[in-house]
Amino acid sequence: MTGPALPGRGLFAFLDRRGTVEGMTTPTEEAADRGARRARQYLDLAEAGRTDEAQFLLSAVADPRELVYLGAGFTALARMLGRTLPPAMRAQASTRQIQLGQLRDRNRGDVDGLREWLRQAGDEVLMVARLAEPDAAERRRLLDLPTA
Repeated sequence: MTGPALPGRGLFAFLDRRGTVEGMTTPTEEAADRGARRARQYLDLAEAGRTDEAQFLLSAVADPRELVYLGAGFTALARMLGRTLPPAMRAQASTRQIQLGQLRDRNRGDVDGLREWLRQAGDEVLMVARLAEPDAAERRRLLDLPTA
């Protein structure tokens, strides 16, 4: 969008003059960063087999908005990793992301339900990462790039 939307006109009528959705709050950079950091912490703990500590990380967050920011971190990672998969696997990963979104929506007001969504979303990220890793290593070998 090149300029501010005009109220009541066109496709972007729901935007105010600043280009933001009326009645919606925008996340602060701090909240988004905190969610991404927590997502990585959870994944590091879960991958290391420290599931009790990973679950404690989720239980320590009581605010539904903070849980959603954490979930946004999972979603971003899963989608980024999913893009590296072969087409059929990418389609399956995309379908699972849709199902996770539906689970989140069903539990919008339920903190325990959001935590279950996060556990499943975290498991999805770890699975997609495992699926993507051999392909990424093979691509690096074929392109003669250093392995990480």
